Amino acid sequence: MPKAETVKTGMWPAGSNDQRVKGTAGFTLIELIVVLVIAAAVVALTPPLISKALPGVELRAAAREIAASLRFARNRAVTQRAETVLSLDVREKSYQVSGSPRVHRLPAHLEFSLTTAQAAGEAADVGSIRFFPGGGSTGGRIELAAGARRYMIDVDWLTGRIQILD
Repeated sequence: MPKAETVKTGMWPAGSNDQRVKGTAGFTLIELIVVLVIAAAVVALTPPLISKALPGVELRAAAREIAASLRFARNRAVTQRAETVLSLDVREKSYQVSGSPRVHRLPAHLEFSLTTAQAAGEAADVGSIRFFPGGGSTGGRIELAAGARRYMIDVDWLTGRIQILD
């Protein structure tokens, strides 16, 4: 009687399934704990780095928001053919566009100053920049600062052009 030959099917040699199950690749409990400790350290160190960058981000956002409000006031004056005023309260760190009920507030830690023509000032702490139907304005400069970082928003009196300077 001829000898029977073993036909191997599949990728694993016969009898190796038992060894494969015992040696299944995976992570040990110690490896998982090490990864969790590293992840916790990264999470613990990230907030201080973000908070150091946050004042600069808030400052830039505040400058852009004021510039957008100034552009809105100018566009409103031109399209409605009526004088539009952006009033700024330095003490309260707030501003408002005439005809709009919304009062915009700046973060308390930002330093805020306004330079305008003498006639545009309403009180010691309140000033305004007026935009005329022809596109011009009374002009002025708004300065925002947080620490050493500073932004200036210039409003050209002749054209009403608003520009943010770093």
